[in-house]
Amino acid sequence: MKIGLYFGSFNPIHIGHLIIAQHVLNVEKFSKIWFVVSPQNPLKATTTLLNEYKRLHLCKLAIYDNPKFKAIDIEFKLPKPNYTINTLTYLTEKYPQHQFTIIMGSDGYSNIKKWKNYETLLNTYKIIVYKRPNFITLTAHQNVTILEAPLLNISATYIRNLLQTKQDITYLVTDAVKEELIKGNYYH
Repeated sequence: MKIGLYFGSFNPIHIGHLIIAQHVLNVEKFSKIWFVVSPQNPLKATTTLLNEYKRLHLCKLAIYDNPKFKAIDIEFKLPKPNYTINTLTYLTEKYPQHQFTIIMGSDGYSNIKKWKNYETLLNTYKIIVYKRPNFITLTAHQNVTILEAPLLNISATYIRNLLQTKQDITYLVTDAVKEELIKGNYYH
């Protein structure tokens, strides 16, 4: 199977993530997209990071009705901080029947040279990069496909700020995620 791996903190997952995933699924004809919930991004601060199991649960709530989407906790079982190359090596060994492609925004791709073993990633795996405003993707590579995608100008940071100030997040996240965020009093 052709599997797209959409890595992220998903802190929390929002409509923008889902729109990107569905667009990539439509354009690239993946069998499935796996949302890889990262417990700790080595290039980001963790001060506002919700517990990884709660973020995984929110992802599962957000995608429960789409049989082509799956939230996975593979990085929870790997040493922290984890690196994408370790995850891909593990997944490739565990699921040799699948072909894995990384999905990322141009913001992440603009930092790829800071990633552990980035040359191996670029030379071994296909990468789909969706354009994000203010991040110009200049470095071309044979395994990288640049994709125009519908973008919303929202972020997980924006949603966390709304929750902290007790403002409404309707339409920014799915109803099930909104209900869980409010019930759990997350990010307050």
